[in-house]
Amino acid sequence: MTLKEAMKQRHTVRKYKDTPLPADIVEKLNDRVAQNNKDHGLNIKLITNDGGAIPGALKLMMTKGVNNYFILAGPDKPDVDETLGYCSADIMLYAQTLGLNTWWVGGMYSKSNAKKHAGDGNKVIGVVVVGYGQEQGVPHKSKSADEVSSYDGAAPDWFKAGVEAALLAPTAMNHQSFTIKGSGNRVSMTYPDISFAGADLGISKYHFELGAGKDNFVWE
Repeated sequence: MTLKEAMKQRHTVRKYKDTPLPADIVEKLNDRVAQNNKDHGLNIKLITNDGGAIPGALKLMMTKGVNNYFILAGPDKPDVDETLGYCSADIMLYAQTLGLNTWWVGGMYSKSNAKKHAGDGNKVIGVVVVGYGQEQGVPHKSKSADEVSSYDGAAPDWFKAGVEAALLAPTAMNHQSFTIKGSGNRVSMTYPDISFAGADLGISKYHFELGAGKDNFVWE
């Protein structure tokens, strides 16, 4: 499965089987995390066989089998939220190519547990649960391309593909609050000043790049 195929198949999953992650899968996930950390100066960590990501009350209400998760952490510096969002998108789609399911959790995770694993000096913006889902999830309700994007003139195919890819991205509360504008080979994506705007912007940018192809445009 390619990352593009994974982008279309990945949906939020909150209930997981008790199946442990095999050692070779853990190694591949850690290698992917290490590469993202190296390329972007982050401190994302994969935690396995640990049920402390989600508070107990939420486990009873809406989740099951959450025992593996990525802690989205990095130095508290400008744009770290966007960078963590961008890398979390890469990790989620890569996990999907390995036959795993994921859930991006921004507000309902155990912050004390995450900070304990993240270490001093790191900002934590959320966690990404990973494992073998009891089901594969369902597509989220989506806006239309016209509602979120505009192009100066006739939009090229790569721009259209990028917008459609961005609409597949998970965003906080499924708001899809981004605005994408294009002119020539230049593209801008903006978000209003709302909760998780930075992370959502990073996730959506990663999806746009995957759909459009990095070689076809430059960010403004």
